[in-house]
Amino acid sequence: MSIFWFRRDLRLHDNAALYHALKESSNVLPIFIFDKNILDSLPKDDARVTFIHQELTNIQKELRAMDSDILCFYDDPIQVFKQLIQDYSIEKVYTNHDYEPYAQTRDGQIKDLLAESSIEFKTYKDQVIFEKEEVLSDTGKWYSVFTPYSKKWKSKLTDDHLKPYPMEQYFDHFLKQKQADIPSLESMNFTLSSIAIPSREVDKDIINHYYEKRNFPSELSGTTRLGLHLRFGTISIRALAKTAKELNETFLNELIWRDFYHQILWFNPQVIKTAFKPQYDKIEWVNNEEHFQKWCQGMTGYPIVDAGMRQLNATGYMHNRVRMIVASFLCKHLLIDWRWGEAYFAEKLLDFDLAANNGGWQWASGSGCDAAPYFRIFNPALQTEKFDKDYKYIRQYVPEFGTPLYPKPIIIHEEARKRCLEVYKAGLSTSV
Repeated sequence: MSIFWFRRDLRLHDNAALYHALKESSNVLPIFIFDKNILDSLPKDDARVTFIHQELTNIQKELRAMDSDILCFYDDPIQVFKQLIQDYSIEKVYTNHDYEPYAQTRDGQIKDLLAESSIEFKTYKDQVIFEKEEVLSDTGKWYSVFTPYSKKWKSKLTDDHLKPYPMEQYFDHFLKQKQADIPSLESMNFTLSSIAIPSREVDKDIINHYYEKRNFPSELSGTTRLGLHLRFGTISIRALAKTAKELNETFLNELIWRDFYHQILWFNPQVIKTAFKPQYDKIEWVNNEEHFQKWCQGMTGYPIVDAGMRQLNATGYMHNRVRMIVASFLCKHLLIDWRWGEAYFAEKLLDFDLAANNGGWQWASGSGCDAAPYFRIFNPALQTEKFDKDYKYIRQYVPEFGTPLYPKPIIIHEEARKRCLEVYKAGLSTSV
């Protein structure tokens, strides 16, 4: 028999590694591991854990209709596989690639463990269109600038890259087994989250008009809200990229940014701790704790910033344009280390993805690849005038805006801008 290990690919259809497992083996046991090394550091009401639990329940229903089931564990993955090796006669373990540094280390350890029992560990590309060394310059180097990367990406794309895996013909290869329970949220010390989960339905009308509406946070139909589903693989990146290619190049570019940041992380795993541009680690951040808490709470006195942070805290989501505004404000107005903001987003965002989150924060601070120059400092008032001039978005999340209850600004824009330029210039000059 073989094992298929679900991770960032919570679906039974158009799933690369699962397709190969079912095609090559007549008895495939699906498993999922609630990894203690990850979960034990999360908030106990984390909506992502609730979402994963619900998706596994859906998968379980589909499998039970085929007289099969999924085995779910709450443990260290190494311990799980040690037990599986004892309980089953395993020939191969299949899973899809995960590019994050922790996952790379974990997978290497599991591969070594399986090899001791002559079990093959087979992994496949599934969560991106192009990975690792697949998009390189003509001189064989990885790209640090998005535009040439995206041009090469598009030049390499063929219809074959977007074809779904025809898995359904092999569904009778799932192992027939007794029903097994998924660990409850309570048994893992989590509570059921009340945060609403966005639909996974691909709205072609939104994609068609993505270019015109995507920058306006009050436009409910401006963005697809599919980030969560891409992050956990409840929809196929191939299917979505195929739709984007047919309908809207601007939306396709957003998907290419995902691949780009995964490439950056693959070649530069150090970026999870240090600046992509090392000289930016010389900047002397102020790191005012009180200012950081005001930013987290949406109480800075800058309405567009506060609306964004309150939207994040209430819904687990923030509009992409507003993400740039609040990130710039934290790094440049408040001179707080981008890593503080990155960590807060990692805790709160439903669609948190390490590569994209790190890339976005380093872009905002100026320290990342293809980043905004340090002297580009978003003016929150001008951003509001351009993208929320009628205050529809602001009033939705900051109801006391315009009343005496709304806080005064914690810093003056002109003074913050001047200070930022001085501090950045001083830090960068010491690294030359």
